[in-house]
Amino acid sequence: MPDFSIYAGRWVALTENNEVASVSTTLEEARYAARTTRPKERLRLVRVSSHAPYIPLPEWPLAQLTGVLPESGIWLAGGPVRDLLLGRDLHDWDFAVEDKARHLARKVADALNAAYYPLDNERDTGRVVATDPNTHRPVTLDFALLRGATIEEDLQRRDFTINAMAITLEGALIDPTQGQADLDAGLIRMTNPSSFKDDPARLLRAVRQASGLHLRLEPRTELAIRAQAPSINTIAPERIRAELLHMMHAVPAAHSLQTLADLGLLTHTLPEIQALQTVQQSWPHHYADTKVHTLAAITAVESLFVLFKGEALPRDIHRHVPVPMWAWAMLTEALTPLQALLLAYLNTQVNVDMTRADLLKWGALFHDVGKAETRTVDDAGRTHFYGHAKAGAQSTETRLDALRFPKKAAAFVIALVNEHMRLVSLGKDAPTRRAIYRFYRATGDTGVAVVLLSLADAMAVWGRGLTQDRWRSLLDNAHALLMPYFEQLAEVIAPIPLLNGHDLVAMGIPQGPEIGRLLETLREMQATGEIASREAAAAFVQAQHDQVRS
Repeated sequence: MPDFSIYAGRWVALTENNEVASVSTTLEEARYAARTTRPKERLRLVRVSSHAPYIPLPEWPLAQLTGVLPESGIWLAGGPVRDLLLGRDLHDWDFAVEDKARHLARKVADALNAAYYPLDNERDTGRVVATDPNTHRPVTLDFALLRGATIEEDLQRRDFTINAMAITLEGALIDPTQGQADLDAGLIRMTNPSSFKDDPARLLRAVRQASGLHLRLEPRTELAIRAQAPSINTIAPERIRAELLHMMHAVPAAHSLQTLADLGLLTHTLPEIQALQTVQQSWPHHYADTKVHTLAAITAVESLFVLFKGEALPRDIHRHVPVPMWAWAMLTEALTPLQALLLAYLNTQVNVDMTRADLLKWGALFHDVGKAETRTVDDAGRTHFYGHAKAGAQSTETRLDALRFPKKAAAFVIALVNEHMRLVSLGKDAPTRRAIYRFYRATGDTGVAVVLLSLADAMAVWGRGLTQDRWRSLLDNAHALLMPYFEQLAEVIAPIPLLNGHDLVAMGIPQGPEIGRLLETLREMQATGEIASREAAAAFVQAQHDQVRS
């Protein structure tokens, strides 16, 4: 965090890069100066604490809650304090209070015209969900009774020193475990030797926060994680899933997964992925180790997201996905016309906390798990994985069920694993309308994600051995599959039926399997353009039925 000591006790307008745009003695003057000096920028108003380390305290919601929050017996605690010290925007506020936490939460909800939710009646915890007027995003404010007789005792019971800090509403820092020093040193340190025994979920949280905040595990903390890794399975699967979702959502997810493997946690949370380390591949795979290939595929998927957003790839991308740089340029050229449509598709929510983009990364994670049980070596020494997609889909279903994945999200990932070879199996020839229709008949809403996963998988397979001819063929077929989904959905992929089952019964066709077969055949002929009218559809159905009867 920049040094704000010279602004102690003053209101400051900050840019998105935490640069000072203006300084004033009152909130009103700060707001006016911000609008005058930088009218087109989104500036944040903060009041710099008069106490070391001179933390800039956001104007919203604290200014709006003057007179609502008590003058003492309340602290902003935990992660939000850490994020303020790092200069990060706050999306969640956690308050520790001495008394009547839920009552205070109700008052805050009323003052902000926000929603109130009781979280834990026994522990006196309540939540307020409000909309930040500056970003227009939802923000949660949690109010919880102290877990101990004092704020210091509460903090010492928390997971890591960087999360065991609190500040008063005036910005005075309370830091009984030296969290600020660890934050400055880039370390994650457990607050006490029993930290992981008190809550084994902290084993995963340590990895997640180390990766997300670009910190290192303190040596004793790392040793404790290794020693207690098996205890992770003593907590509810839903809690494991929540931590893994956070890790897979973050970038780069491969770093967190590799750290889990190094610490012995992957074996106990995603054993199918850890098992891939012993599954060896042969040409054309760039990586002999299937787990390394899997991590490269996940990174390739993340790189697709970067390109779709119009951003630059990381400078070290070749270390993780070692394809020639022209491969990224060709991909960008091929998919740029669909950039906005692809982003909208990927950002679509499948569940409350999962988008298609999130689940595409899970598909990349599991896409080759079937290789562990299907690996064979022929007489010539060539390695094969016949049926690995189907076997992988079954393994994926078992693991996601164990993690209590929501059914709709699990079905999306399972379909990705089961269908991830479809683009490659099309061959070099451009897909016909019939092939396109059948592709989406098999893949449904996951079809676009299947195409993207296939491209990422190909890059992770071939690496430096990828040729321009091979890549051009894959990109052309990918484009041929994606364009109809976004521009000809009602014609090529999901045509409105010209006839339905009642129509066929009215034509004298008895109820039974023949009706379903005829309707599907008719639907495919609509998609290919062979039948375009209700009359032609009726004539076709009648001819087919007569042929069956004869």
